Amino acid sequence: MYNGFIFATGIENSIPTIENGRVRMDEMEKCGHYRYWRTDFDLVEQLGIRALRYGAPLHLAWPGPGKYDWSFADETFRDLRRRNIVAMADLCHFGVPDWIGNFQNPDFPAEFAKYARAFAERYHWVQVYTPVNEMQICALFSAMYGWWNEQLASDFAFVTAIKNIVKANILAMREILKVRPDALFVQSESSEYFHPENPAAIAQSEFRNARRFLSLDLNYGRRVDSEVYEYLLDNGMTREEYHFFLDNCLKHQCIMGNDYYMTNEHHVRADGATYASGEIFGYAVITHQYYNRYRLPVMHTETNLMEGPGGDEAVRWLRMEWANVLRVRNNGVPIVGFTWYSLIDQVDWDVALRENRGTVNPLGLFDLQRKIRAVGTAYRDLIRDWCEVLPTQSICLRVPIVLPLDDECAAAGVAAPRPDIGQPSSQATAAPTNTE
Repeated sequence: MYNGFIFATGIENSIPTIENGRVRMDEMEKCGHYRYWRTDFDLVEQLGIRALRYGAPLHLAWPGPGKYDWSFADETFRDLRRRNIVAMADLCHFGVPDWIGNFQNPDFPAEFAKYARAFAERYHWVQVYTPVNEMQICALFSAMYGWWNEQLASDFAFVTAIKNIVKANILAMREILKVRPDALFVQSESSEYFHPENPAAIAQSEFRNARRFLSLDLNYGRRVDSEVYEYLLDNGMTREEYHFFLDNCLKHQCIMGNDYYMTNEHHVRADGATYASGEIFGYAVITHQYYNRYRLPVMHTETNLMEGPGGDEAVRWLRMEWANVLRVRNNGVPIVGFTWYSLIDQVDWDVALRENRGTVNPLGLFDLQRKIRAVGTAYRDLIRDWCEVLPTQSICLRVPIVLPLDDECAAAGVAAPRPDIGQPSSQATAAPTNTE
């Protein structure tokens, strides 16, 4: 059993389409992962990391209804299993196969659930899942801002996308649980806040601050705020559809993942337009807002910052985010993990994947030549320094993650080997109390 605080990273498998579906922005291809995946897994181990946010490229693995191509996933997931790395399976990351079309397709939820079950049956040792990554952001960028996939820009299109996306997430969880009853689900979602620029912007800010919870409210079966409820009904959601979410809550097997970047806070003008505010409240304050709403264990599932001319910008951001994690923890919130996202540099995220420029963004722990960045060294050292003093404080709160080799050995009825790669065992040093 994995008994420690979860230090993680990820290899991004975003696949949105742009230019009316003619261009697919495949981050694994852009970043060279299809060629260097073995090297990338070596790098994960070099950092002392036991958990990796990782998924098969959905558009390649799912070429048609009921049709699957597991050739790449077989190689990669079996190698992760051999290395005893916990794969946090990222099944749908900002895009769907061409035959689905986009997130306006009402068939997407049921079809995706079939894919999720087929995946779980094939890779039975995978226990931790993010069925659909950043559901709110996916719907906003695809159907409200007109940037990706359906490239629509209306409230009606957004509501259609969000109800299909969240329903797909719920149905996928349900199917995975039929195969793996002890499955755990991490809802990696952007944690946002909207600040009014002036008194005339207060109403707009309040609505946006209510709507930011929409994907998680629906996923966790929580009644939305009254203004948001009217907004949903006004833009195509039926009462029956709304009650589906209230009646299909799997919250008890979920960890709330909060993503936080420099761009997660916004100023709002009187006309409703927004622009980035930079960090004002910060991760700790905003995460408390989300925790107070859902009362679930928390994991910081994404953050990064570009390495700038000084070379230490990302390192300073890492230390600031880690300080926020400790603040959240010491205030009594059950926070169970932290993630620098991603392992290697990304491409074209400076324009939110809206244009196929090929611009390398120095956001990773390693560059695209697989050379460690300063933030990679800092993260490796942070893991080494903190892993022995940050097991989850109470055994009752430990995340019940079964390591891949433990799962294999349990099935065979033998004891599992326990390689020492720098994270705590069940004999880890007891953590200090919050007051200490």
